[in-house]
Amino acid sequence: MAAGRLWLLPVALGESRWESFLPAASRDAACRLTHFVVENAKTARAELKRLGHPLPLRELHIEQLPEPLTAGEIDRLLAPLRAGIDLGLMSEAGCPAVADPGALLVRRAHELGITVKPLVGPSSLLLALMASGLDGQRFAFHGYLPAREPERGKRIAELEAESARKAQTQIFIETPYRNLALHAALLQSCRPGTRLCLATDLGLEGEAIATRRIADWKKMPPPPIEKRPSVFLLLAG
Repeated sequence: MAAGRLWLLPVALGESRWESFLPAASRDAACRLTHFVVENAKTARAELKRLGHPLPLRELHIEQLPEPLTAGEIDRLLAPLRAGIDLGLMSEAGCPAVADPGALLVRRAHELGITVKPLVGPSSLLLALMASGLDGQRFAFHGYLPAREPERGKRIAELEAESARKAQTQIFIETPYRNLALHAALLQSCRPGTRLCLATDLGLEGEAIATRRIADWKKMPPPPIEKRPSVFLLLAG
């Protein structure tokens, strides 16, 4: 029996009609599947309902990624593929396996010789990079920075130095309720000529994207980014 295929299904970044963020081919692929592995079962069900999946949600097989995600759990989650059943992988938002634990399932699928099918859809990281005006040829994503000082300030200084040395855009994120603390730390730690982009609520009605030098950010009141999903991008001058 031929193995199934692992489909990587992008998810909305917020409350939007699927037509506004997803090609029809990606939506149709998701609606053909009956088995899913997801980061969050509740948001996955809401997404499948938004997409208009033809089957009742109770008839779909939806498995949430456990914590910790052990090798044994990964093989259990991929079992439908070995039985010839196609499987969809969904993040909580955006593209699966990018800043997402589902990457471990994709890695194991390759080890097993299973076909992986990535689909087109929204990625907050790429949207932010596209809109930032910073270097799109050389960039690196660093996930979350340390939440406390002095570790956070030290890490910011390291990233700024690396950006200057490599002419590389540095991309990172933060838990939304700590956005303003990270913004303040960036203003304190970075040089005046370094450019900082804040990309907030990407793909949503309140979307806001601004790139300015640190010296210019310091002249302004704190931006309204608290508790709003944001991507931070930095390029040393």
